[in-house]
Amino acid sequence: MSRTSAQSPADAQPSAGRPDQPVDTSSLSPGLKQRHLSMIALGGVIGAGLFVGSGTAIAAAGPSIILAYAISGALVMLVMRMLGEMAAAYPASGSFSVHSERAIGPWAGFTAGWAFWFLLCVAVGLEGIGAAGIVHAWVPGVPEWAWVALFMLLFTGTNLAAVKNFGEFEFWFATLKVGAIVLFLVIGVLAILGVLPDVDAPGMSNLTGHGGFMPNGTEGLIVGLLASVFAYGGLETVTIAAAESEHPVQGVAKAVRTAMWRIALFYVGSMAVVVVLLPWTAKEIPTKGPYVATLDHLGIPGAGQIMNVVVLIALLSAMNANIYGASRMATSLVSRGLGPKAIGRIHGGVPRIAVTLSAVFGFVCVLLSYWRPDDVFAWLLNTIGAIILVVWFFIAFSQLVLRRKLEREAPEKLVVKMWAYPYLTVVALVGMVVVFVLMAREADTRVQLYYTGGLTVILAAIGYARQKLAEKK
Repeated sequence: MSRTSAQSPADAQPSAGRPDQPVDTSSLSPGLKQRHLSMIALGGVIGAGLFVGSGTAIAAAGPSIILAYAISGALVMLVMRMLGEMAAAYPASGSFSVHSERAIGPWAGFTAGWAFWFLLCVAVGLEGIGAAGIVHAWVPGVPEWAWVALFMLLFTGTNLAAVKNFGEFEFWFATLKVGAIVLFLVIGVLAILGVLPDVDAPGMSNLTGHGGFMPNGTEGLIVGLLASVFAYGGLETVTIAAAESEHPVQGVAKAVRTAMWRIALFYVGSMAVVVVLLPWTAKEIPTKGPYVATLDHLGIPGAGQIMNVVVLIALLSAMNANIYGASRMATSLVSRGLGPKAIGRIHGGVPRIAVTLSAVFGFVCVLLSYWRPDDVFAWLLNTIGAIILVVWFFIAFSQLVLRRKLEREAPEKLVVKMWAYPYLTVVALVGMVVVFVLMAREADTRVQLYYTGGLTVILAAIGYARQKLAEKK
């Protein structure tokens, strides 16, 4: 099918209380394989936030950053298990937006979907800026905006082609990122054991010295916890991509099961290696990034440039994945009558207008960083600050509702089951409320909470008004 409108018969709008209703998967091309899904799940969460941003979290929390990442990792594992349960039961390119609509109503699907679309588009711009900065340092004669434009054109083209091209790009990007993390962990463990030449085993001195395991008390732990929560964002893309895989149900089930513990190992393991090998007070950790600082400490030649390449790959991978995720979310929203129909037109199995719109929006964000860095761009950054937490809240609440309906109406679709339902679902919801409260306590994150809350309320009001208007027709 070379061309179809956004609303095909199988794209019917799901409704609350009807978990058996078909959704928006038939018009898109099923070009992703299991290996693509597995690596998207693993690589989607490994970004610059881990490679670079974790340095400031270590500087705040000290060795207790291990605990912070373990706590937030546990929360993310619960969220992914819930999302995996719903995605395996009802694969849809709208993922949690579709599930929110089924469980709560169209206004919830509208709010969660467009908030996530906005987050991904702004993130595309931020990642483009970061990638351009790295390449500009290598080739200073070319301005940064030109590099951003090149990256945008490259990944827009990739996403405008068949979905298998996106899958191949992400497979190799993710393979390189995962390979870098595994190599770092192997080198780190060898250094801790004292096996590396000219490197003495540090023992536990860096964990217990320099102020102890929690040198800045609970306040430092809270800062590290908040930073780690948002570093895990990106896992949701695999459930969006599952709708375009050869075997959606089996694919997403396997990807979610295998990815969760590996990601926890990568994050918590990496932080443990860093704070065991280096004093958390080392100035190089926040300035160079924890990975570069650790490899430099171990005398690995060219560590800085090696990690710059890895960070560049992580940023480009995130750009590619976010353009994809934004375009599929927009297409799903339109197919359910929650957006302008023109955006959702599909050509050759690809939502090309949605891809272009998402990329253009991202590039506009880049331009705003040059034109209005202190007001409009700062507003964008603050607005997306807590969106991922809002999305997780919708996921948990939707699973709490839909699980009961699935058990009653279609138990055979429970291929992936949430552990200890409903108790761990409630635990996850309470954990999210706690994170919201902690954000309200900190000055920097409080601003993000206000802006994100404002956007969420506006979207919810628009979605509710649309729902009431549709009910009257």
